[in-house]
Amino acid sequence: MKQNFTVRQGALDGVEAFLSVALHRSFRRAAADLGVTPSAISQAIRALEARLGTALFIRTTRSVGLTEAGEQFLRRAKPAFEDLVAATESARDLGQRTAGLLRLSAPRALVPHLMELIASFCAAYPEVEVEIAANANLVDIAAEGFDAGVRLGQFIEADMIAVRLAPSLPLAVVGSPDYLRRRKRPERIDDLRQHACLRMRRSNGSIAPWSFVNGNEAVEVIVAGPFIANDMPMMLGAAIEGLGLAQVPAPLAAEAVKAGKLVRVLERFAPMTPGVFLYYPNRHQMMPKLRAFIDHVKRHADFGKPASPKAKRTGAG
Repeated sequence: MKQNFTVRQGALDGVEAFLSVALHRSFRRAAADLGVTPSAISQAIRALEARLGTALFIRTTRSVGLTEAGEQFLRRAKPAFEDLVAATESARDLGQRTAGLLRLSAPRALVPHLMELIASFCAAYPEVEVEIAANANLVDIAAEGFDAGVRLGQFIEADMIAVRLAPSLPLAVVGSPDYLRRRKRPERIDDLRQHACLRMRRSNGSIAPWSFVNGNEAVEVIVAGPFIANDMPMMLGAAIEGLGLAQVPAPLAAEAVKAGKLVRVLERFAPMTPGVFLYYPNRHQMMPKLRAFIDHVKRHADFGKPASPKAKRTGAG
């Protein structure tokens, strides 16, 4: 049976006063140590003893000693309170200093393009450690313990704050020369019905359609083919091996196109994507490490102006 646990209000009230009296064996010296009046110390101890239901001190006109319950409470409360104070100081330190572990989530295809930015940030802030988790799936960065993520703008949730890393870029349909020798080169969008099209499975389990523009009209096409991936580099590799045509961000395919391993087709129908963005939750109190990284992005990325995901999905920004 599930039990309900609650933290009692004021559970730590009087503990610091108790520890100070136990240390000094004096209410007056404990009051001076804590910067309060002796009567305030006495009141705090009486309230603590009442809450515990037992006496913690033996008081005489000449001395202050601990009862057996007081000795036992001291043995367990002192290290626990010291740990709590240390945890408080550590949290306060991280809240005021640009230091700690900065965790970022990004697609594997984008990680190489981030390294120059990451390297310059690490050089500027040596007390910050940067961890990048390359993940093809869209992750809940708050639930998974990430400070921020990097994604194409169209995949960012509307409640995130986004900062541009790279400008809008086209999607390219590419195929290997060997594949295009075996199949007639597509000239129209409808020609894809006769082609093997490599597809991307989204993190929600659905297969992503291919996107095009025909004049001023946006067109989405359900394609078919022999291979499904959940990672852009994997799909690009399959296209290089001649399994079929792939639609990927043009910069991702640029090197293979330049090397003659891939050929672009249907270029006049290529749509523009919103671009690449750093995104993070809306936080009233942001850790200095994340604030420093955001400022670094704005200084060093080609386009550092904030943009809302809603605007980006319409092609703005």
